Amino acid sequence: MRSKMAKLTEALFFCGRPQEGMNARGRARCLQRSLFVIMLVLTAVPLGVITGLSLFQYRELLQEEVELNARWGAENTKQTIEAFLGRLQSSVLFVAESYEFEELRQKEKLAEIFLRFKKEHPGVVDLSVIDQDGIQHAYVGPFDLAGKNYSGSPWFNQAFARRVFVSDVFLGFRKIPHFVVAVSKSSPDGNRHWVLRASLDASTLDGFLAAITPESTDDIFLLNSEGKLQTISRFYGGVGTVLLGVQAKKRGVQLSREKRGGREVLRAVGEVDNTPWVLVVEQQGSSERRAWLVFRNQLALLFGVCLLLVAFCAHRIARFLANNIRAADEAREAMLCETEHTAKLASIGRLAAGVAHEINNPLSIIGEKAGLMQDLLEMSGEFPHRQRFHDSLASLQKAVGRSRTITHRLLGFARRMEVSLRPVQLNDTVSEVLGFIEKEALYQNIRLELDLQPGLPTINSDCGQLQQIFLNIVNNAMDAVGRDGIISINTKSTGQAVQVAIADNGPGIPPELLKNIFEPFFTTKSSPEKMGTGLGLAITYGLVKKLGGDIEVESEPGRGTIFRIIFPLKTGKKEHGNG
Repeated sequence: MRSKMAKLTEALFFCGRPQEGMNARGRARCLQRSLFVIMLVLTAVPLGVITGLSLFQYRELLQEEVELNARWGAENTKQTIEAFLGRLQSSVLFVAESYEFEELRQKEKLAEIFLRFKKEHPGVVDLSVIDQDGIQHAYVGPFDLAGKNYSGSPWFNQAFARRVFVSDVFLGFRKIPHFVVAVSKSSPDGNRHWVLRASLDASTLDGFLAAITPESTDDIFLLNSEGKLQTISRFYGGVGTVLLGVQAKKRGVQLSREKRGGREVLRAVGEVDNTPWVLVVEQQGSSERRAWLVFRNQLALLFGVCLLLVAFCAHRIARFLANNIRAADEAREAMLCETEHTAKLASIGRLAAGVAHEINNPLSIIGEKAGLMQDLLEMSGEFPHRQRFHDSLASLQKAVGRSRTITHRLLGFARRMEVSLRPVQLNDTVSEVLGFIEKEALYQNIRLELDLQPGLPTINSDCGQLQQIFLNIVNNAMDAVGRDGIISINTKSTGQAVQVAIADNGPGIPPELLKNIFEPFFTTKSSPEKMGTGLGLAITYGLVKKLGGDIEVESEPGRGTIFRIIFPLKTGKKEHGNG
């Protein structure tokens, strides 16, 4: 039955679809990848959401701040222009109210007034007095405009209609962009109407706007009702250029978002009171601001660093958990394998005992009858084929002997032999075993190399069963190396246990067979003369486990095999009985 841990592991590995034939290491790798992805997703998604919300919130706040700054800048600039023009209009109106037409048409008087006017309003270029027919009667300024007729000029008629009028920027007779502030007045008797006009170059407006432009403003300019530029624009051209689609739809400042050269622009538009002009202020959009770009890049860098840290931690945690689960899984598999092997040995042992008992009876009868026939043959005289009968009986008795040996081993494998524990020196036990096989090794020219650690600690064990263990392994090694082979035996203490290693330079055991060598009736010997019963290593394995030890095997095809038998210094075992 699978443990809960195994089921959980399988669910994490394969999402409910187990992969047959995958070992613990492969499952651990799958688990590590799954845990890494899950932990990375579970941490990266909230981190990404928080980063996205932070970007959104900061952009909203920055956008609100940019809009407030744009509105405030446009309102402040608009009020400043209105105040400038208001003072200029008031000054022109004051002069018109303070003097009559006859006084102002005198050039000396007008020049005196212009000088005082110039001190208060440096941007004023000239002053002129124009009668109701549009004829200029007096002029003070740098241009030759005396006697010019302005009856066809739009601003002239507007001045009479509105009393005080600020014109669009136009070229006029001087062929230079300028605008005028005109004030109309009537004589006390109402028979004469005239206009006092102050002119300013358009460059005066450009300088004025440049002086009040906030640092965050990209562009600022004035438009008339027809969409013509009244001042120079940084991006749209000079005076007179038509810019369509920009007008103030209501009083106050309106904001809109536009695209200019693929970049977002925040545009603030507002009418300048008592003028034909519309003020336009353009600023970088929030997505183009340096503050936004810096914040976005820093947050992206922080997100990347956090993601790398999360990935590193997730990888370490996933590897730690996967390794622990793999170790537990391998231990579980080893325990299940050992339990299965023990159960198999027990089952086969009971079967072997029954088989051995059943076979021994007919073998005894066959042996007795063969002996009787041998006696009768010896008592008989010569007859044809006597030698063949003699050889056949010898072969029969040899086969009976071999069968008895097999049944004896089967019974030994199945029977629980009594263990008698006493202090044992492994070096002495190994030497005694080598004494049994020394002549056989000499006959086959097999070199035995010993490396026995002096002063090896004693262990509590059964000397007879230890001899059986070592003898089985050495006999297998001799069968593996054949003539002129080498068998190395060394003993050593590891502090908590003593170890006996038996190595040979034989052909080795293929990896696919190595895991089965301790199973009953399994043999790697292919030669007919060396074919065994397959019980030697199974019996050895059982004896080692019964004595509280452990046995390990390493083999590489073409380079030989090493068996290591390890016994703890304190086995903790008491003497066993037959039960």
